[in-house]
Order: sequence, then C-alpha cells, then structure tokens
Amino acid sequence: MSSSTTRPPRPLSPHLSIYRLTPTMAMSIVHRITGAANYFGVLLVAWWFLSAALGERAFAIANGFFGSWIGQVILFGYTWSLVHHMFGGIRHLIWDTGHGMEKYASRRLAQLRLAASIPFTILIWIVGYLARG
Repeated sequence: MSSSTTRPPRPLSPHLSIYRLTPTMAMSIVHRITGAANYFGVLLVAWWFLSAALGERAFAIANGFFGSWIGQVILFGYTWSLVHHMFGGIRHLIWDTGHGMEKYASRRLAQLRLAASIPFTILIWIVGYLARG
C-alpha cells in the first residue's frame, strides 16, 4: 500500500490578460481612483480654509496657488473627481434597489456616468465663473 502525500493541484485564478476591459470594470477602477483623489482634494480645501483663518498673507499665498494655471487645472480635476464619484454613488444606489443589474443596463449606466460627469463639471465651472462676476 503506497501512501501518497501529493495533493491534487489547486486551481489557479485566471491571469488578468484574459479579461476584456468592460465599461463597468473601468468605472469601478476609476471610482476607486476618484475616491483617493477626493481625499487629497479635501486636503487642499482644508489648506484653503486654514489659510483663511491664519491671516491675509497666508490666504494670499493659497489664493495665488489656486488662481495659477496649475491650481486651476488641479481644481478642475478635483471638481470632475467629485462629480464622477457622486455619479458612481448614484449608480450604486440604483443597484441597491435591485435595478440596473442586468449586463446591458449596467454597461449603459457606466457609459452614462462618464458621459454625464464631463458636461456637469464644465457646467459647474461656467456657473462658478458667472457667479464670480
């Protein structure tokens, strides 16, 4: 009688190269990235508020940064990140009700999320510039 100590081979997970990137998968990845970006954006907002509390000189430095072209690009990206992440949250709320779980509906919601976040961001900036005077 032979006692075999070998175990049957364990199944391996498929490698990432066999997956086709779908809109739902891409939006899941982007949702995680925008969540991290929102964390760092909140630090910028906190810096702006803190500089306002520290006095005119500190506030002028913060406003100078946010008024520069690089500051404007960062703020625009942060605005888009907030809007895109918000639409992702709305999509998850829809899923929580049990709707939109079908493959076609899920794909359409992912595409709609990306298609809506860009114009909404631009609209927010237009309204902001018009309100500024």
